[in-house]
Amino acid sequence: EEITSRYDYENVDKEKAMAMMAELTNKIESGLAGTELLPGYTLGECDEFEYHDPVDKSVSSNQGWRFNFTDGSRFVFRLSGTGSVGATIRLYLEKYESEESKLSQLTADALSDLVQIALKFSRIEEYTGRKEPTVIT
Repeated sequence: EEITSRYDYENVDKEKAMAMMAELTNKIESGLAGTELLPGYTLGECDEFEYHDPVDKSVSSNQGWRFNFTDGSRFVFRLSGTGSVGATIRLYLEKYESEESKLSQLTADALSDLVQIALKFSRIEEYTGRKEPTVIT
């Protein structure tokens, strides 16, 4: 079963949000595949992804940064709303859990290692000045 969550950091200073995303781009370009960030969490493919619309066949580039782990888990960072008011950084977290006994865990508990990795890896607290996201879904 897939366990998912989303962390939204709203009204972030645009320049700081863009600087964080630039750092993530640099990390992707440095070649991270094979890096173990926590025991059991080894990075596989890391990339900037694009969306291919199945209906009108359009392609939207630069949709975010995807960090896939060899166990099938991943986190994704997306930046939106970079207008004049402020930016929103969205962190998507996904983990596949096949062990029946772990399926009744709270989502926050099931994803705690992945959250820890993503927050430390991105240095989001340093860039946003926030210890918590605006919204968790």
